[in-house]
Amino acid sequence: MSNIREESLKKHYEWKGKIETSVRVPVGSKEDLMLAYTPGVAEPCMAIHEDVSRSFELTRRWNTVPVITDGTAVLGLGDIGPEAGMPVMEGKCALFKEFGNVDAFPICIKSKDTEEIIRTIKLISGSFGGINLEDISAPRCFEIETRLKEELDIPVFHDDQHGTAIVTGAALINALKLAKKNIEDIRIVVNGAGAAGVAIAKYLMFLGAKNVIVCDSKGILCEGDPRLNSAKQELAKITNREHLQGGLAEAMKGADVFVGVSVANVVSQDMVRSMAEKPILFPCANPVPEILPELAKEAGAYIVGTGSSQYPNQINNVLVFPGLFRGAIDAKATTVNMEMMKAASIGIANCVKPEELKEDYILPFAFDKKAHKVVAEAVKEAAIRTGVIRQ
Repeated sequence: MSNIREESLKKHYEWKGKIETSVRVPVGSKEDLMLAYTPGVAEPCMAIHEDVSRSFELTRRWNTVPVITDGTAVLGLGDIGPEAGMPVMEGKCALFKEFGNVDAFPICIKSKDTEEIIRTIKLISGSFGGINLEDISAPRCFEIETRLKEELDIPVFHDDQHGTAIVTGAALINALKLAKKNIEDIRIVVNGAGAAGVAIAKYLMFLGAKNVIVCDSKGILCEGDPRLNSAKQELAKITNREHLQGGLAEAMKGADVFVGVSVANVVSQDMVRSMAEKPILFPCANPVPEILPELAKEAGAYIVGTGSSQYPNQINNVLVFPGLFRGAIDAKATTVNMEMMKAASIGIANCVKPEELKEDYILPFAFDKKAHKVVAEAVKEAAIRTGVIRQ
C-alpha cells in the first residue's frame, strides 16, 4: 500500500492533472470562426434566450456534469479542504469520461455554509445537465442534496450516499441468491450512520428489507434517543423496530448481513461467529476494513465483500455513477428517483451470469465497460417508465 501511495504521488507530479478539455468543432479558418463564434453564434444565443430548454440541444450542457465538493469528507481523510480534494474530484471526472462518456469537471467550493453551497450550485446549474455531489460531510450533505433535488430540474446525485447504496444493493442481491435467502426475511446490520450508512439503510428497506439495525460509534440507533441528530432520529423511526439496545456486538447476534461504512477493525471474529447461518459481510471501510476478509472467513463468513481492490468482491461506486448519469442524461431525466437506483442495482447484479456467480465473484469488475452500458440502459428505461423526463 505504501508503494502504491508513493507511486501515485510521483505520477500526479508527472501528470499535472488527470483531465483536460478538447475542441469538438473546426476553428482553423475564417469561415469556421464565423460559424462557431461571431457573428454566427448570435443565432443559437437568441434561440436559447427565447427558450432556455434549447441549451440542452445547442450547447454541450446536455452531457456536462460538475463533480462538486467542499472538501469536508474526502475519502477516509476527513476535512482536508477543497483544494486538497481536487485530486479525487479529477479522478472521478476521468472515470465519468472513460466509463460513461460524460464530460465532468471538478468544482471545489471554499465554504462549509450549507446555504452558501446550495446557492452556489444553483447559480451555476444552468451550465450543466446534472449535478454530482461528492465528499461532503454529514449531516449537511443531506440538506444540500434534498434542497437541490427540490429546487433544480436536472438530476442531483450524492455519490457517497446513493452510489454506495446502489452498489451495496447489487452485491446483496447476488449474495442472497447464493445464500438462498430472501431480503424480506433477513436481519441487516449497518455500522456507520453518516452519509453512506443512512442512505444504505433506507435503500435496502426500499429493496424490501424489513429488519434493519443501524449503529453509530455510540451503539445501536433507537427511537427516542435524545443524543441523535435529526438525520439519525429520522432513521431510528423506521429501523430497529424491536428497539434493541447496546453496541455493535449486540446488534450482530443472529444477523444475516453486516454492512460496514465506518472505521477499521471494529468487528471481531466472535461477532461473526454470533451471526446467523451463512453470514454475509460487507466491511467497506477504507483503506482498512472493519474486519479483514481472511479473519471473517476464518470465523465462518459465507461471503465477504470490501471497498478495496486488494480483495475479491470489491464494492465500488465506480460501477454506478458513470452509467447512472449516462442513462439519466440520455433519458433527459429531471431527477434520480428510487426506481432508477433500483434499476441500476439490478443491472449491475445481472452482469454476473448465474453460471459465473460464486462466493468470491458477486459483482462485475469496476473496469468492465459492458457493466456501465447495462447500468445506463437500465437507468434510462426506468426514468422514461416513471415519467421523470423533460418533454
